[in-house]
Amino acid sequence: MVNKTSQREALSRSQRIVVKIGSRALVQKSGRPDMVRMKALVKDIARLRRDGREVVVVSSGAIGTGIHTLGLKSRPTSLPDLQMAAAVGQSRLMTTYDKLFSVEKCKIGQVLLTHDDLNNRQRHLNARNTMMALLRNGVVPIVNENDVVAVDEIKFGDNDRLAALVALLIEADLLILLTTVDGFLAPGKKGRMKRVSVLNGVTDKDLGHAVGKGSDLSTGGMASKLQAANMVARVSAPVVIANGCKAGILKQILDGQDVGTLIA
Repeated sequence: MVNKTSQREALSRSQRIVVKIGSRALVQKSGRPDMVRMKALVKDIARLRRDGREVVVVSSGAIGTGIHTLGLKSRPTSLPDLQMAAAVGQSRLMTTYDKLFSVEKCKIGQVLLTHDDLNNRQRHLNARNTMMALLRNGVVPIVNENDVVAVDEIKFGDNDRLAALVALLIEADLLILLTTVDGFLAPGKKGRMKRVSVLNGVTDKDLGHAVGKGSDLSTGGMASKLQAANMVARVSAPVVIANGCKAGILKQILDGQDVGTLIA
């Protein structure tokens, strides 16, 4: 059996990486973009690009940003209002990304997808061809669910699954799911919750231990991250669930350090 150290060290060879950034790692409770966190993450992603790696960002935060921009006190419950918030927030979020990546001399391109796009063969191929063209030309694709027209994602889903589908679409070497906790937590010998360093596959028992069910600004939780991770790890590439609020987290992952939870 491959040991944990070897599994971690192998991550350093990843050349095509999908980084999913959750809402809570991007925006404050009010929905206002957290500029300190965003600057740090953009700087780290740009560094990966300068190292010659291809990076795709799957970004949450559009609805949260829209809620803040519209001055709403809480996340809307009706679908049209959620789509309105997404329409307002998406442009604001991309403008922020564009400014931050420009400082790092890094070009970005917006890619809006729905699950239907990836289930239809012709649109699937078109999406892949566009994404590969962006990567060939040194552009960082910023991917989000097209919440203005998508129904299922807003009502039932989250961007963890979207990130998994994107990783499969472009045959990524590594998927990183950034959240606000240090990884998957499970009960230790004394019953205390402890970070799991490596999972060789996700079981029903693991899903039973998953805690965290999203927030007012996000729809995902640890269970959805484990399910998305398992989807990719079973057939394609390793996945790391890690804390996006931790300084230098992407470098630490690619240096093979024992951070987050690796689904091998």
